[in-house]
Amino acid sequence: MKQLQFLIFLLFCSKAMLAQTLGGNTVYNFVTQPNTAQLSALGGVNISNISNDVGMVFQNPALLRPSMQQQLNTSFNNFVAGIKNYSLTTSWYLNKPQTNIAIGINYFDYGILTQTDAAGNVFGTFKPVDYVAQLMFSHAYHTHWWIGGTFKFINSHYAQYKSSGLAVDIGFNYYDSIKGFQAAFVVKNMGSQLKTYTNGVKEELPFDVQLGITKKLAKAPLQFSLTAHHLQTFNTLYNDTAFNAAYGTITNNSSFINQLVTHLVASVQLMIDHKVEVTAGYNFLRRHDLNVYATANGLNGFTLGAGVLFKKIHIRYATGFYQQNLFHQVSLNFNWKGDAF
Repeated sequence: MKQLQFLIFLLFCSKAMLAQTLGGNTVYNFVTQPNTAQLSALGGVNISNISNDVGMVFQNPALLRPSMQQQLNTSFNNFVAGIKNYSLTTSWYLNKPQTNIAIGINYFDYGILTQTDAAGNVFGTFKPVDYVAQLMFSHAYHTHWWIGGTFKFINSHYAQYKSSGLAVDIGFNYYDSIKGFQAAFVVKNMGSQLKTYTNGVKEELPFDVQLGITKKLAKAPLQFSLTAHHLQTFNTLYNDTAFNAAYGTITNNSSFINQLVTHLVASVQLMIDHKVEVTAGYNFLRRHDLNVYATANGLNGFTLGAGVLFKKIHIRYATGFYQQNLFHQVSLNFNWKGDAF
């Protein structure tokens, strides 16, 4: 009961941080993109999934465990519009302080673009890139609790426009292995720009308060997750009035129910003989944002994934629709020493 009261207290404390704004009005929104295939297959937002995948700690440092000692997660995402995403995460367990640490990077390559002025005059080409480098740690607290923290260095480079920033995540995790239940709470991206793109006013980071639960069934090889994001504000919907006026439509259904469910991401995982993993996810907010006028797709918001879990290497794949485009993400998990999982 005390643990539940503590989580509720943290949630109410986060309400005081309303100065932070939502995506579309913030800088460095690439830090919200999933860094590994399992997370992408789970709907892109998940902080409580029960898994021995070190790549998942990129989103919640409290998921970092001693069993992930010297585990390496590498990931490649052939994203939409020619965007390439590369990620790497690895961890160690420190015996004396009984603390887990991990480092990771999530890198975005947007290819080579033509550089022009406002009139369309071509001045050459440039190669925009974004990346976030993270240092993560976790420590056990009593029997079922874990606390974790993440320090982020964020860098963005678009031709002559360069920017960098620092951010911190704080995560809490409750895990009962006997009941197959896990809950998590994370406050993400508390920080500031170090350098702005134009040496002007600093922009706000994509602050997010998330709460998630995962339940593994005792008599079936299934586990279900439900994650709530952007709990610091109720209305997460974006309304482009200029677009609505141009196309004569209202794309922002701001009913109470719609505002409520767009905070949620639901997912399910099926384990077949502990060797094959099948995952499906549904992101309500992503579906809402992608179902704009004349470009809706019945599969927007859905993600799928599969994994083959060998003794010494785990291979996972994820895909999902972004309107008429599919992304393809592949991740590999293995141990530096070649040990079995």
